[in-house]
Amino acid sequence: MNSSTFARGGLLLSAATFCAALGFVSAVRSQETTTILNQADANFGNPFDSSVPLEPVESNEVPAAAILGQATLELIKTGDRAAAEPGETVIYRLLVTNSGTAAVNNIRLLDRLPLGMQLLDDSVQAEFTTESGVSSEATLSPLTREGSTVTFEYPDRLEPGDSLTIAYAVLLTPDAIRGSGRNLASAIGRSPTQDITSSTASHLLKIRQGILSDCGSLIGRVFVDKNFDGEQQPGEPGVPNAVIFMDDGNRITTDPDGLFSLSCLLPGQRTGTLDLSSLPGYSLAPNEYRIQDNSQSRLVQISPGGMERINFAVTPTFREVAPAEGTEN
Repeated sequence: MNSSTFARGGLLLSAATFCAALGFVSAVRSQETTTILNQADANFGNPFDSSVPLEPVESNEVPAAAILGQATLELIKTGDRAAAEPGETVIYRLLVTNSGTAAVNNIRLLDRLPLGMQLLDDSVQAEFTTESGVSSEATLSPLTREGSTVTFEYPDRLEPGDSLTIAYAVLLTPDAIRGSGRNLASAIGRSPTQDITSSTASHLLKIRQGILSDCGSLIGRVFVDKNFDGEQQPGEPGVPNAVIFMDDGNRITTDPDGLFSLSCLLPGQRTGTLDLSSLPGYSLAPNEYRIQDNSQSRLVQISPGGMERINFAVTPTFREVAPAEGTEN
């Protein structure tokens, strides 16, 4: 820096001397801020008469508050198991720690639950731990929900080294098997000068279907109905290679015994249709007992985890040839 001299009202001040004189004369440290006392040297003289010696002038001390340190939030999410199935309860823990050097206020933890996880409100517990390892029960504000995101709010502050642990339980519903099983959580707080956000914490739970699977199954048979009652009796064989089309586009072919099956169907009303073109020489057998079975399409209601049956009765097609005119029968 080039030295220059300023003259105003008889006050001479060297820029180089002024910059060099700035510094930490004393510092009073608090937990979040420090007070800095700045001081500058100046000389007073007659700018029109250089023979007059310069008189030193003592400057006053100027205090300035400055931020000392930076707040940092670290978040860890854990679960008490790696896999579960609908009907079971899983306990999650959120651990947020202030690993910085300044306090953090108004901490909020946002936890996004995957599909099929229902938080049990009465299970929520919180614990506060100081940097020295002393733990005590923590009080949270009432939790809030927005869609699948649950927000826990801690109204007090976390000093450097302090941590907050939140534990809660969720119940897995049958919808969980259609979800990802992955929890995502983040922490947000306020330091003296800015908002502090942690990185995203994640926990993956493997969802087993168990006995509460919402998938259904469909079984059935295509057979030759000789007495037209719609039920397979002894001596009524199954028809192989018959094709059944489902409403979702699935194409099923019967085995050598005329049997077919389809697993993991979504629940609801499903329709199966017999493709008569796959059965040359056969037509749909008339049903003398149930009118609805006289159609080549069948409607069934698949319940979650249930099994339904569709049977198709067919009969051989015989075409009689009329005798020629003038011939005897």
